[in-house]
Amino acid sequence: MNCGIFKYPASVVLLLVAMAFLPGTSFAKHNEVLGELRLKGATKVEKDSGVWVDGQYLGYLKELKGSKRVLLLPGTHDVSVRQAGYEDFAQQVTLQPGEKSVLKVHMAKTLGIQYPKVTAEIQMVVEPQRAAVFVDGQLIGHVAEFEGIGKALLVAPGKRKITISLPGYQTFETEVDLAPHQKFRLMTNLMWDDVAENSNPR
Repeated sequence: MNCGIFKYPASVVLLLVAMAFLPGTSFAKHNEVLGELRLKGATKVEKDSGVWVDGQYLGYLKELKGSKRVLLLPGTHDVSVRQAGYEDFAQQVTLQPGEKSVLKVHMAKTLGIQYPKVTAEIQMVVEPQRAAVFVDGQLIGHVAEFEGIGKALLVAPGKRKITISLPGYQTFETEVDLAPHQKFRLMTNLMWDDVAENSNPR
């Protein structure tokens, strides 16, 4: 399964999510031509899965509503939903100006997964805790799942690329070389992305 999430094509037309880390921003008031994509998931698995539109990571499925709703230019868009241990959900959607489209998401378990018999442990101290965690390009979960007493990310020993991503923040990347049974603590605070903030319509 190849996420391919860190290559953002120039044709990305996502205006997103009212990127509403900025209070009071409403794309609908500024541009009535935008369509709205609503994603629905029946279970906790779907709601806690990561969502990409046109190759750009947006966040948890359950987050993408209200001030963080997904607003897109009219046309066809590629939607992917991913969760560790599940097959990718991928679908194209076509939006008309001002249209509200609902996409029902269903995640199916990946069969035949083989977990490493020997592991290393990564303990996380990261803010914000809702940021997504990727190991070698694969979505593993969110920081909150691996932070705190009795929680850790178990990975196969060796060189591992760790990426932590959240819309509105600069992506954090590091590479670690872990020995079997090693315990490694990863500590960072994601930096606010001033470029994304300054490019956001008001």
